[in-house]
Order: sequence, then C-alpha cells, then structure tokens
Amino acid sequence: MEERGYTPPYTISDKIVNLISDISEILTELTIDNKMSPNPRLRRDNRVKTIHASLAIENNSLSLEQVTDIINGKRILGAPDEICEVKNAFEVYEHLLEMNPYSRKDMLKAHKMLMHDLTKEAGAFRQGGVGVFAGKRLVHMAPPAERVPQLVKELMDWVKKDPAHPLIKSSVFHYEFEFIHPFADGNGRMGRMWQTLLLYQWKPIFGWLPIETLIRERQEEYYRVLGEADHKADSRVFIEFLLQAIYDTLVEVESTEQVRVQVSEQVQRLLDALENDTLTTKELMDRLGLKHRPTFRKNYLLPSMKLGLVEMTIPDKPNSSRQKYRRRQLYDRDSEA
Repeated sequence: MEERGYTPPYTISDKIVNLISDISEILTELTIDNKMSPNPRLRRDNRVKTIHASLAIENNSLSLEQVTDIINGKRILGAPDEICEVKNAFEVYEHLLEMNPYSRKDMLKAHKMLMHDLTKEAGAFRQGGVGVFAGKRLVHMAPPAERVPQLVKELMDWVKKDPAHPLIKSSVFHYEFEFIHPFADGNGRMGRMWQTLLLYQWKPIFGWLPIETLIRERQEEYYRVLGEADHKADSRVFIEFLLQAIYDTLVEVESTEQVRVQVSEQVQRLLDALENDTLTTKELMDRLGLKHRPTFRKNYLLPSMKLGLVEMTIPDKPNSSRQKYRRRQLYDRDSEA
C-alpha cells in the first residue's frame, strides 16, 4: 500500500475565503488595466523596498536610502555584516524568479547566496538543534536536524501536488518552513522569499510586489500569529495574516498606479531622478539637466509635492539651506525607522 504524503494541519475560515476572493478581484483589475506593466524603475524600487524590509525584520539597521546606495554600488558607513546582507539579498533576488520552488537544490543554492560570508553553514541544512526565542523565552523548538531534509522534501511535495488554492498553499508553506527551521540562520528571509517565488509561479505580478514592507510594519503581529499557529497546531491565523498583508499591498499598488497616470511628464521625470535618494534642489536639478530654478519649482517640484509624491525633509522650515527632498514612501510608511 502506497504511503500517503504529509499534509500540513490547517483550517479554512470565512475570512480566508473572503480574502482570496478580494485578492483575485484586484489581481483581475490590475491585469486588465495593465497597471503592473513591465516598468523597470517601478520593479527595481519595489525590489529595493522588499530587501530593506526583509532585512529590517531581522534587525538590520540600515535605512532604505543606505540600502539603495549599496545596491547602486555606492560606499556607505555601516556594519560590514549588514552591508553584506544587502549585497547578498540583492544577488539572490536577481536570480530568484529563475529558480524552481519545488527543488531542494535550488533552495540550498538560494540560501548559499543569501548567507555567503555570513555563516559557515551557507547553502546547507542545519546540523544541530535550534530553538526560536522571544527574548530569553523559548517559543518553539524546531525538529531534530536529521529530519530536516525529509521534512523539506515532504513539504515541497505537498505544495507541488495539493489542489488547494496557491494563496493558501504558499502561506501554509511559509508557516511550515518556519516551523521546520531548516537552516542555522536566515530562515525568516528564506521563508518569505520562497513564498514570493511560489506566488510568482501562479501570478508573475507577485515577483515585484513589496509585500514584506507591510509585514515589517506589522512585525509584532507576524511573530504573534506564528506563535499562535504553533500553539494551536493549525496555521489558520498565519494564513489570514499573510493574505491580509497581500490584499493591503495590492490595494496600495492599485491606488499608487491611479496616481501615476495623473502625473505630468515633468513630475514623472522628477520621481525617476529621485529614485530612493534624498537630494537638495541643486542635486535634483543636476540630475534633470535643468539650470532655471523657477522653471524647476513651477513644473517639477511643486506639482509633485501637491500630489503628495514628494516631501521635504524639514517641512517646518521650507526655506532652510539644509532642505532636501525625497519620494514619499507609498508602500513603506516606516522606512525611516
């Protein structure tokens, strides 16, 4: 008699059903309107935000601007390990969408890139026991190391073959991956990244959505529902949390794209010039190739601020000699933390 494969324990609530319906509706609207068209600048910005948020969840202290500078090849002052984390994350995200989400070999390859020069166990499943702590309190003891390869295989087999909705399967995978804790380090980053890859296989738009920025904003709840799911041996609350984050991200994407179509060519040029940097008026004008300050203010700066797309760093002193401008973070409201 053929042995049945492992099936993770979870229940489907009315909230999950409703969220799947709402997410599907927005995805249809975005697809019909082509609002997530292949815009290289938008995709790159979203990827930078994803990397910054995912690392911030793991206590990396670098700001969004510093992460952007590192990815753009600029030197910054910062802890070497934190800078290495950014470079590694960008490297793995550059290759992520080419990987097979059901391949342990690809998972180990991704982990090797992600943790290169950060741990001796990069690219290998853990060899020892590991616990998950909240402060000094043990909240989860992961399965023994010798079981990890088989548990990961069973989980991948389940997510590949099970007929459940991809939004459910990817969320269950994320929870079960954290439960197994297959690596000595980097489990949180890998779990969130692998869910992105699974969702990308379903709808390519998920390869570019900065979902992790909302997870970061709700970080305490993220860990709380992980613990609650662990305690109940049912990942329902974790699925609900992730689907809500996906839905809220899609809502923000849709509203952002509606604003984008309203902006003038000059405002769009200014947004493209700003990227994720914080710049003075002179620096902005230099990037735009402009010499006439009144024209810059009238046609570029003031309209972008009126639309709420650009903000001052010193809003209470608009004429300050130290005044700089930056893009208002539409996805990552907490980017300056």
